[in-house]
Amino acid sequence: MTNHLIDSLPRQVRGSFLADCEAIDLAFGEVLAEPGERISHVYFPLNSFISLIASLSDGDRLEVAMIGSEGMFGMPLILGVEESPWHALVQGAGPALRIPAAVFGRHLARSPALQALLKRYFYVLMDQLSRVAACTHFHQVEGRLARWLLMTQDRAHSDQLHLTHEFLAMMLGVRRAGITLAATVLQTRRLIRYHRGAITVLDRAGLIEASCGCYAADRRIYRQVIIEA
Repeated sequence: MTNHLIDSLPRQVRGSFLADCEAIDLAFGEVLAEPGERISHVYFPLNSFISLIASLSDGDRLEVAMIGSEGMFGMPLILGVEESPWHALVQGAGPALRIPAAVFGRHLARSPALQALLKRYFYVLMDQLSRVAACTHFHQVEGRLARWLLMTQDRAHSDQLHLTHEFLAMMLGVRRAGITLAATVLQTRRLIRYHRGAITVLDRAGLIEASCGCYAADRRIYRQVIIEA
């Protein structure tokens, strides 16, 4: 169980950074930050994942990004902003590393390597945020659901996903009936199996084919900017 961003740091920088991190277990449904709330810790998921959710004044909510072992939560601190613009919700329980925001700031100030890496990750996150906006507007629910299931599978490191239609509807910003119809189509094609809140990915390659092109684009950007940089 590792975090790719931390693993990508030079050995000396990584050792110093890890010395100030605390190993914790994130619980499903745990709220790490609310919009406008001061960020107290930076989180690096290992085998857990976090949803960043935008909330509107009328109560509507939409997931705009998902963070697993490929990333971190606390990006506004890189810009010198101490407040979270999102509702940060633990969607996948499991281990993570966390570091106090003030300590993170000191590491950031003295490490050009850490600055460079996290600036690249910030670009990746901004790309994901903008792609979600376009995807939500232009793409059909079936393709968006397939993309979201693949993103969840990648971060859960499992074919077994525990998700209700109500939760999926909130994450994708659609009505429950739309999720039910899209999930039925994917199940009829034998790409997934759904029963009482448990979704099993049966055919990952087929699910990738059924997803909108945003899933492949997300992976391509991450590979180009983080892995191959």
